[in-house]
Amino acid sequence: MDFSQLAQTLAIYALPVLFAITLHEAAHGYVARHFGDLTAHAQGRISLNPARHVDLVGTIVVPVLILTLSKLAGGAGLLFGWAKPVPVNYSALRRPKQNMLWVAAAGPAANLAMALGWSAAYKAALLLPAHYFTRPMLEMSEAGIQVNLVLMLLNLLPILPLDGGRILASVLPVRAAWQYARLEPLGLPILLVLLFTNLLGVILAPLMQVSYRVIEAIFQI
Repeated sequence: MDFSQLAQTLAIYALPVLFAITLHEAAHGYVARHFGDLTAHAQGRISLNPARHVDLVGTIVVPVLILTLSKLAGGAGLLFGWAKPVPVNYSALRRPKQNMLWVAAAGPAANLAMALGWSAAYKAALLLPAHYFTRPMLEMSEAGIQVNLVLMLLNLLPILPLDGGRILASVLPVRAAWQYARLEPLGLPILLVLLFTNLLGVILAPLMQVSYRVIEAIFQI
């Protein structure tokens, strides 16, 4: 095992993973406050400071473990993680059912914005004269694109408590939404089954390919 290569990989992914996970949660808080829920604001969770959102296991241990195991296996694992969930009191929103859609969509939207930002950085690195910092910039930008696309697409799956599940619940008729919400306790077991049977990778792979093609077309990379 090449520990120097592993350390380099961890260093490249550190900032993209940290910001992708924590700013995803911060976005939920900002939009919830906009629609009248001050729960996250009262707890000091509406902040762009990643330290306010870091979860030791989900933000650090799990991504590092996945990267390490992927490096040992010589492949690319499905890199994901989580931050401390921003508390949202949906009943405090001005129009709970309608506003829930925007609060839920804010996280994936933040990941999309960051994926585009890292894509712009990647394009800039390609255009810059070759220098000692351009290679790390390219690799970190590539990591940022990958991590944010995975988190965006994963969270858009229509499974509660993921954001996609919240979005679906907000657009369903009231009775159907209530019945759908009762399935939330099954969400985590379903995700674990999808993960350990590799079905999650099968589902996300074509979505990732399409996303990469769109980014390549936009930025000509």
